[in-house]
Amino acid sequence: MKNAASFIAVLLFSAISYAQNGPKIEFAAPDNTIDYGKISKTDNGLRSFEFTNTGDAPLLITGAESTVSSIVVTKPSVAIQPGKKGKIDVKYNMASGPIRKTITVETNAVNYPDGRVALKIKGEVL
Repeated sequence: MKNAASFIAVLLFSAISYAQNGPKIEFAAPDNTIDYGKISKTDNGLRSFEFTNTGDAPLLITGAESTVSSIVVTKPSVAIQPGKKGKIDVKYNMASGPIRKTITVETNAVNYPDGRVALKIKGEVL
């Protein structure tokens, strides 16, 4: 009986979360992380986070920024329509050493709390 009640509770919770209407953002990068790997200082440092609006309303990227000045973030300036793809470009300045940085993206997506998504880059510049 306890297992049946738990199953029903999980089922209802899942149904409610899938029933949310609005824009939804899904990134192609596993765990929303791009791994630069071990790279040379001569690399241009530009990578792109590709995403799809899997929701049923236009997706707005209202902000995208890093807490460090060594990263330049470029976001789409127009809404991404349902079913369409977009990208957020990240350019790291290629300072020697490990790369472990986070970029905060602010959206109107309903599948992330407050529409905030954390994107991460990692790697090492030789």
